[in-house]
Amino acid sequence: MNKHKLSRATALFVAAAFAAFSFACTTPQQSANAGNANAPARRADKKTGTVRIGLSMDTLKEERWQRDRDLFVARAKELGAEVLVQSANGDDRVQTQQADNLLTQGIDALVVIPHNGEIAASIVEAAKAKGVPVVSYDRLIRNSEPDLYISFDNEKVGELQADYLFKRVPKGNYILVGGAPTDNNAQLLRKGQMKVLQAAIDGRDINVLTNQFAKDWLASEALRITEDALTKSAGDVAAVVASNDSTAGGAISALEVKNLAGKVLVSGQDADLAALQRIVAGKQTMTVYKPVHLLAQKAAEAAVALARGEKPDAPARINNGKIDVPSILLEPVVVDKTNIVDTVVKDGYQKLDAIYEAVPADQRPKPPTP
Repeated sequence: MNKHKLSRATALFVAAAFAAFSFACTTPQQSANAGNANAPARRADKKTGTVRIGLSMDTLKEERWQRDRDLFVARAKELGAEVLVQSANGDDRVQTQQADNLLTQGIDALVVIPHNGEIAASIVEAAKAKGVPVVSYDRLIRNSEPDLYISFDNEKVGELQADYLFKRVPKGNYILVGGAPTDNNAQLLRKGQMKVLQAAIDGRDINVLTNQFAKDWLASEALRITEDALTKSAGDVAAVVASNDSTAGGAISALEVKNLAGKVLVSGQDADLAALQRIVAGKQTMTVYKPVHLLAQKAAEAAVALARGEKPDAPARINNGKIDVPSILLEPVVVDKTNIVDTVVKDGYQKLDAIYEAVPADQRPKPPTP
């Protein structure tokens, strides 16, 4: 072998040895950053130790979401996880930046409650690039590949709302107030509502005065929509299909001005304290209770499992425009005057004294039997 060939062989040997040494020294975190293929290696040492969960929230302005946060964090801690919480207050740009920040902190799983289900797809992509699994919480993230979607059957929620009102007023003028147009849940709710109402609309038993969506689920938007419809119909309205309790509150504010509160049926969703107080007062007809404690607890359990490289049981599949996302869908419950105590109070979701604070103590129902 001449000197040239010997030198070349030596160089190749040294290069191979250096590459092997570099691979052996690569940390799990570095491997994870290389992409999804290395994600299991990143979490291999997390099977029994503490894991870090990022919780990216659309907002904490509403009572409901504060409850979700607290329940989620409590259950995750019980399972040995640390939770880092960020809230974007309805700003897509802020939520994207906050999610990126959570990813740079070395989280093992990311749970996202998206403000905009389309824009949040970029959050999923960023997480996937770092080998971090993603849970789409309550609202479906569209056109992306989240590892899990957990929510209530939102189409069923819409059916329950419309069916409750339709059975009581099968004819007349209806106002349809949807949620945020950027929220996929708002579209699912409307789909469920129209399943119930469409035949009566086609048969002209129901006349839809307006069918609009309220930006960011704002009560002020629902107030405006309802005011316009009341003016258009000279106050002739049979029912308002409001998609959640915030929009219900806005609609009822408009009805109160016309002395129609309690005369026009109004639906809702979330079993917020203010909504339950309106139901007791006879101003709101019903709400749909989604046992948030179950949602938050199951989401925390699933997130911790994913962070540890395990697959949670997800029997359903929901298409998000790109894939059929493994899903866990929980059952919603109708709440009206007749079952407040046996549902939201019994579950500890709301306190009886708070709901009935405007009712004299001797006229309040008895607490539920333990």
